[in-house]
Amino acid sequence: MIEDAAFEVIEREGLSGFSMRKLAARLGCEAMSIYHHFPSQAHLYEALVDRQMSGLVIPDDSLPWRERARVCMQEFRRVATEHPAFAPFIVVYRMNSPPCLAKLNAIIGLFEDGGFGRELSARLFRAAGYYLMGAILDETAGYAKGPSAVTTVSDEELARVYPSVMKAGAYFGAAGFDKTFELGLEMFLDEMERVREAARDENRS
Repeated sequence: MIEDAAFEVIEREGLSGFSMRKLAARLGCEAMSIYHHFPSQAHLYEALVDRQMSGLVIPDDSLPWRERARVCMQEFRRVATEHPAFAPFIVVYRMNSPPCLAKLNAIIGLFEDGGFGRELSARLFRAAGYYLMGAILDETAGYAKGPSAVTTVSDEELARVYPSVMKAGAYFGAAGFDKTFELGLEMFLDEMERVREAARDENRS
């Protein structure tokens, strides 16, 4: 109940506007009551991350390796964007709690199953994280939020002076997020397959 309410307050107030006092008001209790369950806001946020990561489905080895990698990356994006206002926290959170470590261990193991070896598996895992973090931040705190600049231009000026931006803008909105993500994901998987085959050829020679 506390965790559900915390997500509600974060979505309403944003990370910067969240406080245990506001959470207590949402729950209709005193803030000290929450501290009996979560000693600090850091403990609460850790529980929220653990809860989200626990919902991440890691496919078993009955699927082809590429499909396992695809599903795993799609799953992380799905889980991290379930609560958009919390996403900027989860993507940079160092996941070293036991529940998170269990997920990371399985994901890194998936890369090792691809036959990349220890170092390349680790680097590809990190590269996948770079892609996912950028996509998730953009979809939850970037173009999803509209213009950042204080000084903006009218649609007429945009079309006249910056026509390429105007034309591309049709594909920048939330309606295009899935297609753009899948395009990048397939490119990433193609490159991993290329590297994988190159490593196999080297081992055979």
